[in-house]
Amino acid sequence: MTSLERQPLSYRDAGVDIDAGDALVERIKPFARKTAREGVLGGLGGFGALFEIPKRFREPVLVSGTDGVGTKLKLAFELDRHEGVGIDLVAMSVNDVLVQGAEPLFFLDYFACGKLDVDRAATVVEGVATGCARAGCALLGGETAEMPGMYPDGEYDLAGFAVGAVEKSRIITGADIVPGDALIGLRSSGAHSNGYSLIRKILTRARVDLNSPFDFDTSNASDEKSGGKRSLADAVMTPTRIYVKPVLALLEKVRIKGMAHITGGGLVENLPRTLPDKVKAVVEKSAWERPALFRWLQEEGGVAEAEMWRVFNCGVGMVLIVSHEDASDARRILAAQGETAIEIGEVAVRDRDESRAIVI
Repeated sequence: MTSLERQPLSYRDAGVDIDAGDALVERIKPFARKTAREGVLGGLGGFGALFEIPKRFREPVLVSGTDGVGTKLKLAFELDRHEGVGIDLVAMSVNDVLVQGAEPLFFLDYFACGKLDVDRAATVVEGVATGCARAGCALLGGETAEMPGMYPDGEYDLAGFAVGAVEKSRIITGADIVPGDALIGLRSSGAHSNGYSLIRKILTRARVDLNSPFDFDTSNASDEKSGGKRSLADAVMTPTRIYVKPVLALLEKVRIKGMAHITGGGLVENLPRTLPDKVKAVVEKSAWERPALFRWLQEEGGVAEAEMWRVFNCGVGMVLIVSHEDASDARRILAAQGETAIEIGEVAVRDRDESRAIVI
């Protein structure tokens, strides 16, 4: 066959549907508009997203964070549940930005797949917009990449990027944390987006029907639903809790000396990230009841106690460090904001060779 006899090829023939990409952009524009806030300049569709730092900041310092959802996505594919992973994506970055006292300003997402399913992608991005609304930040832009051959059919990957701002004089560094300060734990909504490689291994070993009823703690499981029995799938797919608004409200009334977002590594590896070298965090596990999901995972997986604390949040998704005198007020203010705040331990003097966070 000569070159003249060959059929002409298009980008669609190569597996990339430009029209589908354009359709997705139009679908997600209303979601993004709902997250508009002060500082947003323009809308979706430009080469770069524009944002003006609000003039109420006198000496703004920008704080950035980026993350993904991890292998929790594998369960989203298996269960065909995509509504909450966009919330997870936002939460993992804005909660990180928050720990230095920053107000999240805007967020960008990256959605990559082998073949674009507009409905599924729109569902994911709608979840991103929901997460942005909960954090009070704008969904300022993003990127959709359709890359044939890069991903298995029906699968995609997500990444997110958040930028916040904090007054230079109010950056939270943890430098002034001293022995006797209180650890205030904020209840998690579940496993959040960490430890899912182990969770998936446990689910495979248990050979359990994920849609079977599961009596797990729902008093603070999400921002919309509480009470009653739900399925194990509901338990493992509950979106990550976003702590931004209640913590920012607390910052206006109580001095927070340090914060730790409890992600991969659990309490024992994340608390040291906010502590001065000569102190340690002493966490009293009897201060709260470990949620049923974590008890089930430990029993079914035969997971050692030390491993549980190194992998999972075990029911505490964020820790605030305040002076002992401020602890009661902090808990009261957080409760008024809808948070379950528990005094889970205190800061103590650390000997040279001691761990910087221990669970007793």
